[in-house]
Amino acid sequence: MISMSEPASERNYSKPPGIRLLEYIKKSPLSYKTHQAIVLIVTFLAYASYHAARKTTSVVKSTLDPESSDVSLKFFPWRMTYLSEPAEGRRLSRILGDGWAPFNGSDGTALLGEVDLGFLAVYAIGMYFSGHLGDRTNLRIFLTIGMVGAGVFTSLFGIGYWANIHTFYYFLGVQMLAGLFQSTGWPSVVAVVGNWFGKKKRGLIMGIWNAHTSVGNITGSLVASALLKYGWGWSFVVPGLIIATVGVLVFLFLPVSPDSVGAEEDELDSPKKCGAAGVTEPLLEQEVKVKESAVGFLEAWKIPGVAPFALCLFFSKLVAYTFLYWLPFYISHTAIDGKYLSSEASGNLSTLFDVGGVLGGILAGHISDRLDARAITAASFMYCAIPALFFYRSYGHVSMAVNIALMFITGMFVNGPYALITTAVSADLGTHSSLRGNSRALATVTAIIDGTGSVGAAIGPLLTGYISAKSWSGVFTMLMVAALIAGLLLTRLVVAEVGAKIEESRSRSASRSQPTVIDV
Repeated sequence: MISMSEPASERNYSKPPGIRLLEYIKKSPLSYKTHQAIVLIVTFLAYASYHAARKTTSVVKSTLDPESSDVSLKFFPWRMTYLSEPAEGRRLSRILGDGWAPFNGSDGTALLGEVDLGFLAVYAIGMYFSGHLGDRTNLRIFLTIGMVGAGVFTSLFGIGYWANIHTFYYFLGVQMLAGLFQSTGWPSVVAVVGNWFGKKKRGLIMGIWNAHTSVGNITGSLVASALLKYGWGWSFVVPGLIIATVGVLVFLFLPVSPDSVGAEEDELDSPKKCGAAGVTEPLLEQEVKVKESAVGFLEAWKIPGVAPFALCLFFSKLVAYTFLYWLPFYISHTAIDGKYLSSEASGNLSTLFDVGGVLGGILAGHISDRLDARAITAASFMYCAIPALFFYRSYGHVSMAVNIALMFITGMFVNGPYALITTAVSADLGTHSSLRGNSRALATVTAIIDGTGSVGAAIGPLLTGYISAKSWSGVFTMLMVAALIAGLLLTRLVVAEVGAKIEESRSRSASRSQPTVIDV
């Protein structure tokens, strides 16, 4: 542990260059709250840029594969009552281009699904290793390398446009390497935020902070859609440059922990001062520094609640990432009020799913804080997502207003539990009482939960590439089944939380019914 008697120069040796510059300009150390604000802003921008780079593929799909076979364009919902004319009589209300080989053939949709699988499979595997490394390395450097690497390989996918590359394995390989570098993001940002913020209102705070996912998706969709007219390569190169630039910002300004900048020892508002009135308990206990060792992979799996939530996230992310990668494509190939939208308009419209996701993440976090019941909240949202998916598929074609409303509601229920589990739940479990105060488990636990979820995120888009070639109704049936399973996997934890609530209510009733003894 750092001694108060040590000179400031020794304590501050790991301060980021940007923090040193700000303190030089200010001519005094930054306050603890200022550091917290910097952490929230920088990590928000960092993970928003991760998702912005990740989202571009879904927007460009309908440009790479504009003329899918007649079968793959089947858009009849379960209610077979609209657009009664035969399939061969329907024509797109836009001029279709030739696409981009090898994705413009009869198997183009399946090939796009395989590219998604390659990215997400490596992302999921890399997530486990990233969490393990994140608990053992400087997270600022680790995150910077990941962001710059992700930017390079995202841009390389787009460079295939100008280099006139039509080899499937080039695009697959580039996406797999992009997925590897993308896997550094989530465990790192959650661990850094966990180092700085207390447990009080964790669900609400992290629900708001987790809006970076939807903000990144929206930004990626808008940027990629706007650049399509200049050539689809720009839709990858510009987001790639953005994430690399934000990576440099991370290197310059991100303080990994209070100890790394010497802020926690003389600031009254530090969460470490948990004994003070009105100050919250720390998210990560920081008393033990040298002797504690990082938690092992298998040990982290044994933490109560990790396995159920990890498996729940498997199916939750399967649903969420199917929308992430295929929603613009689905919209562009589905008649809304009898009209088809362009790739650019479809990409823009799909952002409303993420707008709903922002509200869903905040609501899920706030409700789980008020109820003190993470499992009940997550399971309830997953069950509500089932009818939302059904209604969006069945009635989304009626009009633009109906499509927007149902898409917003679906995004709210689909992204709500996804956001809750990957943020507040991961932080809860990463600081579980069974760890006995070990502060070096958060990145590992986060990686296990989100890594398992990312396996589902890889499978969903892949299956969609094949199932959608026969029927989009089959895709939505798959998503509803996945949402049901996600909710059921939390049943044991839900029962435990309900039992705890009942016991708590009985205890309160018993305490009220006891007669008051008055001494004379």
